[in-house]
Amino acid sequence: MTKLSVNINKIATLRNARGGNRPNLVQSALDCERFGAQGITVHPRPDERHIRYQDVLDLKKVVTTEFNIEGNPTPEFLELVKKVVPEQVTLVPDAPDAITSNAGWDTLRHQDFLKKTIADLKSIGTRVSIFVDPVIEMVEGAAETGTDRIELYTEAYASHYHQNREQAIAPYAQAAERAVALGLGINAGHDLDLDNLKYLQQNIPGLLEVSIGHALICDALYLGLENTIQLYLRQLS
Repeated sequence: MTKLSVNINKIATLRNARGGNRPNLVQSALDCERFGAQGITVHPRPDERHIRYQDVLDLKKVVTTEFNIEGNPTPEFLELVKKVVPEQVTLVPDAPDAITSNAGWDTLRHQDFLKKTIADLKSIGTRVSIFVDPVIEMVEGAAETGTDRIELYTEAYASHYHQNREQAIAPYAQAAERAVALGLGINAGHDLDLDNLKYLQQNIPGLLEVSIGHALICDALYLGLENTIQLYLRQLS
């Protein structure tokens, strides 16, 4: 079964819009776990416009499922990760001013940097995943970095799903097959929702985990958080 990790960035965005501590981010994470989420994902950015570095420290004290911290491996980010030692770190090459992640790593161009960073993180006992596009060469490059997993960047799949889902999934299935052959674990994330998730899960061999935030929180506004998490889990069962 593919695990569901709930990205709670948007809950932090709502809190920060008004100030104070409503909604309570820590309580929201605990509720996500209570409602069935098998992991909690956060993506702190340098401007702390949603998840704050202090949030990450606070969440580490209470999260009992898999804690996944995403981010660009700046010195500040790596220092935070080493304090927290989460179950998984997902390295994402997003610019400081990026609204959201918009590309995977060039695992050939940045291979030396990734090798060093991944070895450093694995030395503290953290599993490492790196964000990649569904391109065979990038998957092969990822295997050379020493990473445990890749996270397939699924924006292109989601964008084209309703036009031609077979065509949309094809490069992802091929990339996943190559990753499995190379011994890499596979995660996926970005723009996954109740419409496109099941088809992705059925067609990606070895899919271990999906990280979903924006669509899930949007659905929860209408359906309620508990019901929404259950609906997403049903798509993965």
